[in-house]
Amino acid sequence: MSRRLAGATGHRAGQAAEAIVAARYLRAGCELLAERWRGQGGEIDLVLRRGGEVIFVEVKKSRSFSRAAERLSPRQAQRLLDAAAEFLAGQPLGQATPTRFDVALVDATGAVEIIENALGP
Repeated sequence: MSRRLAGATGHRAGQAAEAIVAARYLRAGCELLAERWRGQGGEIDLVLRRGGEVIFVEVKKSRSFSRAAERLSPRQAQRLLDAAAEFLAGQPLGQATPTRFDVALVDATGAVEIIENALGP
């Protein structure tokens, strides 16, 4: 498989994983604010709201949950935090907005495991 084709296939698989995860949050009563929100600090896969809380979600897809979890590097986590701060600047409460940072793991079968507050204290 060519590198270009592999990249396109991976991109589509990532988008499908994000859609699966978004649907799960929507079923749980969340409102989708943004998909693939991009700021100067980086990109956030999903931004949702539940009540007064904004939930930032990083989606990782791989053959297994453990392989997917390994794909979140400390550098990427920092970019997610930077982008979230930028997103919050546009919210009425700014940085005082209640937030949560989740990581959603998607395996090869499309099963989802959500780690709530994965980047929190």
